[in-house]
Amino acid sequence: MNAASLNPFVFVRGHFQQWWQSRLPLSDSMLLTQRNVYILPTRPGLMLALTLMVLLVASINYQLNLGYLLTFLLAGSAVTGMHVCHGTLRGLAMNLIAPPPQYAGAAAIFDVKLTNSRKSVRHGIGLSALGAQDGPHWAWTDVPAQGSSTVQVAFTPGRRGLHRLPTLTAETRFPLGTFRVWTIWRPAAQVLVYPAPERHPPPLPPGEPRSGAASAAARVQGSGDFDSVRGYRRGDPLKLVMWKKAAKADEQGNGLVVRDTQQAQRHELWLDFARAGSLDTEARLSRLCAWVLRADKLGLSYGLRLPGAQIKPSSGEAHKRLCLEALALC
Repeated sequence: MNAASLNPFVFVRGHFQQWWQSRLPLSDSMLLTQRNVYILPTRPGLMLALTLMVLLVASINYQLNLGYLLTFLLAGSAVTGMHVCHGTLRGLAMNLIAPPPQYAGAAAIFDVKLTNSRKSVRHGIGLSALGAQDGPHWAWTDVPAQGSSTVQVAFTPGRRGLHRLPTLTAETRFPLGTFRVWTIWRPAAQVLVYPAPERHPPPLPPGEPRSGAASAAARVQGSGDFDSVRGYRRGDPLKLVMWKKAAKADEQGNGLVVRDTQQAQRHELWLDFARAGSLDTEARLSRLCAWVLRADKLGLSYGLRLPGAQIKPSSGEAHKRLCLEALALC
């Protein structure tokens, strides 16, 4: 238990923020109005107010006309800055662009589009995700007149699965920095987080003979490639060439080997949860994720077996995404 959790002020403030944020509606678009934009003076703003009080008291005590002029000039500038600061956010439209899937442990980056409908530029607008353990990471931008600007916001999901995007905040202190204007936004979109692939996975498991096949399962070498290979023949597709062994070939191409598709067609590569080693669930899913990426990189046809789910062997980008989604939601 840390010192912050023992502080009653921090405890009450944290629970109040959670209660307040839970009452905000979920939406992927938001128009900032007077009802959802808040304003408070900053520390420099409070120091300016204290300075103005001292100047006013001194001017009254010594009957200084120039003191009155300076005091009210500074006060008028602060009031004007407050109006400009509040107007920088008021009327701004924010739209969330759906984030792509990410891998666990990596920063999930999504885009927020800011649209300005008025005829003047909005300066110094920052966006950040609330609740980050290492503090907020602000992304700042200026929104052109009657135009739009896109800001990238990042956060790190805790683990695999389907996660709702964190609560966002947008703020500005333009032009004087004496006032802070901000808003709170709860996006409705979710991001799918794949398991983190194992860094140094073992070779792919051996292929299983198809139903009715009499041949034994193809073995897999340490590089993860099937042993079903033959010498290169003129006209063979280049995607079947095993380039890792191409260094042994001469200038005429002697020594090049390609995958024997006829031999490989008699076997199926299955990535099985039960055969992913004696590891815990998360470690097995990480290994399966690494195997899926390796099999897809090699252009192999592969299937996936998970507890309560099975995906038939296939290949391609769509099949890879289907397998990774199954691993994320397992």
